[in-house]
Amino acid sequence: MQAKSPEESKTILTDMVLPGETNPLNNLFGGELLARMDRAASISARRHSRRIVVTASVNHVAFNRAVPSGSVVTVEAKVSRAFKTSMEVFIDVWIEDRESGKKTKANEGIYTFVAVDATGNPIAVPELIPVSQLEKERFDAALRRKQLSLLLSGKIKPSEATALKALFE
Repeated sequence: MQAKSPEESKTILTDMVLPGETNPLNNLFGGELLARMDRAASISARRHSRRIVVTASVNHVAFNRAVPSGSVVTVEAKVSRAFKTSMEVFIDVWIEDRESGKKTKANEGIYTFVAVDATGNPIAVPELIPVSQLEKERFDAALRRKQLSLLLSGKIKPSEATALKALFE
């Protein structure tokens, strides 16, 4: 299985926010944004693994800025790290200014997907090799997030969380 770069999984979905997708404040429903993020991230994970993928977890979502009705919103997803059968996908959400066209980051999220075979059993995925500085930072942080999750769920011992321990040394 040949290693891949994050760029090979890059997925960009651009759409307009319609009135029926908004809350009483005329901003995009959070659940609608989560669904858009999930779609982009799943395509990204599928591009990396070339397998069926299922959402394993939504690890983090930050709704930093409201997305008003009529906005052009772009959801950009890339695999940030691949493990044995799972992939962490980092998602950036951008709003395009109506007049200038300038894009402003509005939200972000981190989802985890698992590649599965036709019977739903987890299957190995290719290694990920980060290239840019941001990709390297996200790659390193993904291991810390995974170890923290495993530690909190009791699946690993504190002594096994080496990437987390390195933060405090």
